[in-house]
Amino acid sequence: MTVPPVISLVTLGVADVPASTAFYSALGFPLSPASVAGEVSFFRTGGGLLGLYGAQELADDACVSLPAQPGFSGVSLAINVADRAGVDAALDAAEVAGAVILKPAQATPWGGYHGYFADPDGHAWEVAHNPGWPLDGNGLPQLP
Repeated sequence: MTVPPVISLVTLGVADVPASTAFYSALGFPLSPASVAGEVSFFRTGGGLLGLYGAQELADDACVSLPAQPGFSGVSLAINVADRAGVDAALDAAEVAGAVILKPAQATPWGGYHGYFADPDGHAWEVAHNPGWPLDGNGLPQLP
């Protein structure tokens, strides 16, 4: 058997589950009733699910140590949108919800347009328009 090539759930380790839940709710992510208030939150997305869980509890569950200092983890999450205006609008909405803009929207060397924001725990999110990757009916990019 091989590992199925699907991302079902991304769980972010967060310092404060209720605060992070409020942030993602303010972004417009729909909270699932499967969530347990204050303990774990699940959000529906156009793709896999997004989970929020205490950072220490997540580290313990995975049998790993938390880094001594929080910061960039070497992972970014991405939201692709249909056009440049969608990038600008999403970054503006993220900032209103409490995100920190890491990289303002700008043209890319590959012909697209993108920017980055960080959630309250510093998780990096890219918002991008890639004209070479049209979006399907669910808003998911279609690779050539």
